[in-house]
Amino acid sequence: MIKAALEKVINEDMADIWSVLSAEEKRLVAENLQLHTFKKNQLIYAEGDQPEFLWCLFKGKVKKTKEGVGGRTQILRLIRPVQYFGYRAYFAEEPYVSSASAFEPSVIGALPLTLVRQLISNNINLAWFFIKELSTNLGGSDTRIVNLTQKHIRGRLAEALMVLLDNYGYEDDNSTLKIYMAREDLANLSNMTTSNAIRTLSTFVNEKLLLVDGRRIKIINEAQLRKISKFG
Repeated sequence: MIKAALEKVINEDMADIWSVLSAEEKRLVAENLQLHTFKKNQLIYAEGDQPEFLWCLFKGKVKKTKEGVGGRTQILRLIRPVQYFGYRAYFAEEPYVSSASAFEPSVIGALPLTLVRQLISNNINLAWFFIKELSTNLGGSDTRIVNLTQKHIRGRLAEALMVLLDNYGYEDDNSTLKIYMAREDLANLSNMTTSNAIRTLSTFVNEKLLLVDGRRIKIINEAQLRKISKFG
């Protein structure tokens, strides 16, 4: 049963990497890939740890965070199935500069980075795969830095909501975000205080842009929220 589940993960979820590997390389990945389950809020790795694994999220949600001035936490990036993370520090030959934890119960694959390095050394297509991944993430980070520092509070919160929507989508009702975030997490994603996030969220409710029920957020006017997000 475990073998069948692992084969499904490799053949379907890791199809992007799988397609550029030779038969022998596929065998090595299959033999060394380990599946791990993480509970909600469980730490995957911490800032300062030495990178050991290429992590791939198969099920659930993961957030990458960094502690800033005064112990305030900033959410740097949200990971969705199927995305890879935790390898940049290894390529840079340095400890992790951020932490990663599960947003909800998650299933994550781990492949030793020493093996990944070996595979990259012998496979130019795999090397280009990671170059593209790193370049895409860097471009997204550059854009996000500008948005978080130059947009007004309304624009930052609207952008955070659109990031959640674009990453995780809607529930079956096509309006409720498929992720339930605490106000503190929403604030950490938007680079604002929790009190500002709560006030701005209430303003959006009053403007009939969304409805809020605890941690459930229902988008009423996606087009207007995207406009606020774009123009800040």
